[in-house]
Amino acid sequence: MNKTGADGLSLVRPFIRAVERADSADGLQKAAENLAGALAALAKADHQGEPHCDPETWDVIDCLLQVLGFNNPGAAVAAVDGLIAIGPPAVEPLLGSLDERNYGARAWAVRALAGIGDVRGLELLESALACDIGPSVRRAAARGLGQLRIDALPQSEQTRLRQRCLDALLAGGGDGEWVVRYAVAVGLEQLLLGMGRAEPGHRSGLQALQELAGEPGDDTPVVRLRAGLALSRLGGGAGG
Repeated sequence: MNKTGADGLSLVRPFIRAVERADSADGLQKAAENLAGALAALAKADHQGEPHCDPETWDVIDCLLQVLGFNNPGAAVAAVDGLIAIGPPAVEPLLGSLDERNYGARAWAVRALAGIGDVRGLELLESALACDIGPSVRRAAARGLGQLRIDALPQSEQTRLRQRCLDALLAGGGDGEWVVRYAVAVGLEQLLLGMGRAEPGHRSGLQALQELAGEPGDDTPVVRLRAGLALSRLGGGAGG
């Protein structure tokens, strides 16, 4: 959400109250889905400029963060969608909410940060791909590392950050779970699409995809196919 005004948030307040008053798992999931849908509609309609986070926006974020901590995967998926719709203003609250004792909430936070694509989440995404015990979390981190939104940064900073993402993805290519290696192939494709062919790391990124796609290649056919697709797309659209 680029900019959330008080008028827009007043429309969301009934959805927040519905989440707070939900008295069953199904009711919570439905209320969270409705709140996320309202936030997505606001984000789509909002073209007012720079992100900001006023007190009312904090209320929405706090509500969604609480949902992440509940043992309700359906509601958590909706809360992640809502946080992604809010965008950059949700990043610092997400990072501040991480609790090593609540693995479920931490896992959902990684998914939200990956979807937002803010560079402030980079360190957590690197750590999640390298160390998290959950394959689905490592998969989300790999995808997130391929889609950080860094276009507004100076070119030298973009290059430095892309290299960090690349290093993490190259290491993730050896993950023991095929779903993570598949996500690494996706992340590498997205990352290399933003690189010039002369940029440091471009060659090693291509080589990693070739190793996944080639002979013998990855042990899992779908990973080999996805890496091959990435190579074909990069060959047609990455500078030659």
